[in-house]
Amino acid sequence: MNKLYEKYIKKESLPTLFCPGCGNGIIQIAAMEAMEKLDCKDDVACVSGIGCSSWIPCYYKLDVIHTMHGRAIAFAEGLKLSRPDKKIMVFTGDGDCMAIGGNHLLHAAQRNIDLTVVMVNNYIYGMTGGQKSPTTPIGAKTKTSPYGCIDEPMNACKLVMSLGASYVARWTTAHPVQLAKAIAEGLEHKGFSFIEVLSQCPVQAGKNVWGEKEPAKIMEKYKECTYLYKLGSDDPTGAMAEKNSEGLIPIGLFKHDEGAKEYLERVEDRLTECGVR
Repeated sequence: MNKLYEKYIKKESLPTLFCPGCGNGIIQIAAMEAMEKLDCKDDVACVSGIGCSSWIPCYYKLDVIHTMHGRAIAFAEGLKLSRPDKKIMVFTGDGDCMAIGGNHLLHAAQRNIDLTVVMVNNYIYGMTGGQKSPTTPIGAKTKTSPYGCIDEPMNACKLVMSLGASYVARWTTAHPVQLAKAIAEGLEHKGFSFIEVLSQCPVQAGKNVWGEKEPAKIMEKYKECTYLYKLGSDDPTGAMAEKNSEGLIPIGLFKHDEGAKEYLERVEDRLTECGVR
């Protein structure tokens, strides 16, 4: 067995619940590689909600809270407040994070609390039968949009950047090396780190979004429909919009503000000002 699996995976829980060809396994390994690079396994605790991607940390030999639908970030904030020494990594999906959990995402980003959120975006509700999610592309036919989705898809990276998240990146399962590097940077960064991962769901989104059920071909589509955004543009959101008009999706590191004050630091400052510390 792979050495990383021996170290990080509970073998008694295998096989995983992931469908064949799902991108969750790639993301699971990327996160392990990030922890191994930082040698921080004993310092990490994971939180997840409900959905296919929320099962990713449940196979780790780590402290893991598998919580309610949409509440992963809320539980993670509570855990961080009670155990500020821990690196908290959240695994969530586009539905779990941006629909029922959207309110928690907004406030965590605005607070810039020290969490590393890995949002797996497969453009659909995969585990519950293929309903439309907040990121489903216009025109996609799903169980809840049988005539084609008419809602403009939400852009999670733009959203959290506008609110104050201090580390924001987007990669795909076709970029596993870059993804592992981003997760490591997120874990090291002191502040709210948000990493979106475009991932294939061959069972649901394959036929409904991509018109293709072969996982490798969907990953090829991710390479074709993305472009590498260069950090440092004077107008990052404008640059992304320009390319989006061509039907391309930006990937890469969008924001890395090491000077932004983290939430727990502000809490300590206020307690000191009030004479509590």
